[in-house]
Amino acid sequence: MIEAAQFVEAARERGFDWYAGVPCSYLTPFINYVLQDETLNYVSAANEGDAVALIAGVALGARNGRRGISMMQNSGLGNAVSPLTSLTWTFRLPQLLIVTWRGQPGVPDEPQHALMGPITTAMLDTMEIPWELFPVAADAIGPALDRATEYMDRTGRPYALVMQKGSVAPYALKKTGLSGVRQAVVRADVQRVAGERVTRKEALQRVIARTPKESTVVLASTGFCGRELYALDDRDNQLYLVGSMGCVTPMALGLALSRPDLQVVALDGDGAALMRMGVFATLGAYGPSNLVHLLLDNGAHESTGGQATVSHGVEFARIASACGYALALDGHDPSVIDRLFDADNVEGVRFARLSIERGTAGDLPRPSVTPEGVRARLQTHIRR
Repeated sequence: MIEAAQFVEAARERGFDWYAGVPCSYLTPFINYVLQDETLNYVSAANEGDAVALIAGVALGARNGRRGISMMQNSGLGNAVSPLTSLTWTFRLPQLLIVTWRGQPGVPDEPQHALMGPITTAMLDTMEIPWELFPVAADAIGPALDRATEYMDRTGRPYALVMQKGSVAPYALKKTGLSGVRQAVVRADVQRVAGERVTRKEALQRVIARTPKESTVVLASTGFCGRELYALDDRDNQLYLVGSMGCVTPMALGLALSRPDLQVVALDGDGAALMRMGVFATLGAYGPSNLVHLLLDNGAHESTGGQATVSHGVEFARIASACGYALALDGHDPSVIDRLFDADNVEGVRFARLSIERGTAGDLPRPSVTPEGVRARLQTHIRR
């Protein structure tokens, strides 16, 4: 058994100062220790997949050797499969995973862990995530972290430490609440803008005009949103997600929190937003003023054939307001985009939902630049 401080401080020496996750009783000492240290960053995620995507955003903007850790119960691996296989693996965005081993064979546990326990390490193997047991002796911490960082630096992919019961001594929670969240939340009034709907192409053209390369990063959701942005203007400050549906917003949050010098724009879609609506609460609580969330809503999964979503019955702007966003706009007219970017005097993340027409050019190309290439290009750009 080790002390929480022994691991956290050894990790800090190696650049790990960002943590995100969902609590597990095995993780309690870690979370309690990190929360009491204002020089460390902990984001309480709505689910484990959001935590992985958020730390991927931290890795995207990393400088000066900074690194991030995602923490989760092994049952949360199910929530994290998509970002682990189609975001961190595909784009080569490394992070350390601490996965608790509930239901470990031979260790009595609750019935909900009876299946996940025996298959936990097999799941990591299947996802090509190398793993080892979490260190339980002080002199084993440094070597374990060194193996992890060497692999992460060499491959650009995650490494996992699987934590058994009783690995870390208890550490009392010395503070209430969370650091980094807005305490006095004033609900933003939803501002509605009437007008004529435009196409996604016209909306993206206006976004491009409002996002200069020198100071802005644009992360586009998977599907036609990213492909059409690429077709209009393939710029160094843009990244086009593939897969990992719904992860553009937690990823943008991680980038915006770790890089306050950049304005970060998350281009979302209605299907993607519906898939991970819990992240609205996380963005409302932690979202900084340099984060802009624009949802282009055409009521359809257009890239898969135009199947309808249920967005017609969802008040996204009211949800954003209820979750603590500093600005919540809704409308059909593209002037919503201008109002979104012009509102730079608010304290917190800004949101707009723009209702757009369905329809995309039939010859819409796929990016010729690989996910690794677009990630490397963006990192080179923002490191300047």
